[in-house]
Amino acid sequence: MTQNEMEKPNIIEDLGTDTVLCAVSDIEDPGSKGFRVGRRERLFVVRKGDNFFAYMNLCPHQGTTLDWRPDAFLTVEQDYILCATHGAFFEIEDGMCVAGPCLGRSLAPIKIRVEDGNILLDS
Repeated sequence: MTQNEMEKPNIIEDLGTDTVLCAVSDIEDPGSKGFRVGRRERLFVVRKGDNFFAYMNLCPHQGTTLDWRPDAFLTVEQDYILCATHGAFFEIEDGMCVAGPCLGRSLAPIKIRVEDGNILLDS
């Protein structure tokens, strides 16, 4: 695989609420995974136990993507979502910034659901 292929994530066909992002087992606990769906903004899913949370992959500070490498959205301790550009920390459960340059602002949530062992878009 070339460097260019590694940098380009697979784009999932946008089937609306029938869009399967991945299997539940594809995301470690705790863990995270990024996605591209059709022409939608990039998004990511974070797993914490049996709960899954999805957000647009855009920092409210300056609109940069949060990950510094594919699927790297969490702090080393895996207890917060991290913006790799400016070091902002966000709560996993609600996307609220609790440290950094966008304190008090939050990530834009994406509606998802778990069905038959898969994570699907719900919007």
